[in-house]
Amino acid sequence: MDSVVLNVKVVPGSSRDQVAGRYGDGIKIQTSAPPEAGKANAAVIEILAEFLGVRNMQIELISSPSNPKKQFRISHFTPQRLVEKLSTLG
Repeated sequence: MDSVVLNVKVVPGSSRDQVAGRYGDGIKIQTSAPPEAGKANAAVIEILAEFLGVRNMQIELISSPSNPKKQFRISHFTPQRLVEKLSTLG
């Protein structure tokens, strides 16, 4: 079973829910959800799932639940598919 780990910089309380672009060796995601009770993390999983074309349950937060810099594991997803998706960002 393939899986990849993606570094994500989360910006909670934004005006929009979107993948904002590349950020270092990962991506930046803006969410309108507040950074409380896991709401922003749940919103980020939904945004990531839509962007990557996977189900929410394939995405797992594996580090730093309260830090804006996080790592998510995407299961049943190849590194090649991730590179292809990231190449669509500016």
